[in-house]
Amino acid sequence: MDLLDRLLGHDAWTTRLLLVRCQELSDEQLDRAFDLGYRTVRAILLHTIWNMEVWTDLLDGKPVRANAPDIGGRSVADMIARLDCVAADFARVSREVRDRNAWDALWTDYLDNPPNEKTYGAAIAHVITHSMHHRAQVLYLLRLLGLKNLPEGDVLSWENSMPQNAAD
Repeated sequence: MDLLDRLLGHDAWTTRLLLVRCQELSDEQLDRAFDLGYRTVRAILLHTIWNMEVWTDLLDGKPVRANAPDIGGRSVADMIARLDCVAADFARVSREVRDRNAWDALWTDYLDNPPNEKTYGAAIAHVITHSMHHRAQVLYLLRLLGLKNLPEGDVLSWENSMPQNAAD
């Protein structure tokens, strides 16, 4: 398994793990406002998933899907389904970039005003690190909301959770 596959696997697994833990929360807890980031656990997770959707569509040269972070798909079950879908799409697009060795190839981000060229490698790294940043916020808020035995969320924990030969 190469570094990209490790990063992609860890990213999707850890976000999904946090979403599963969020099933333990009430709607009031999911929407309780804190002085951090997007203010609520639900809003942070919706933003994280939507960010993955937008960047995946841009990298894939497709129209951006309509799931803005503040509409539709707001239940934890809906967010898990959206994550599972976009994680598979993002992994496919990222692996296509790797297989073409197109890390430094340019594409145009038409959502920027004016549109800007970006490298595929930087955009893929952005998505992964952006998700990690927001997962850290969610972990902190879950602690404040009283959840116990939260995952550390690191790559080694992900790799250790995999079947014995899956990481080879």
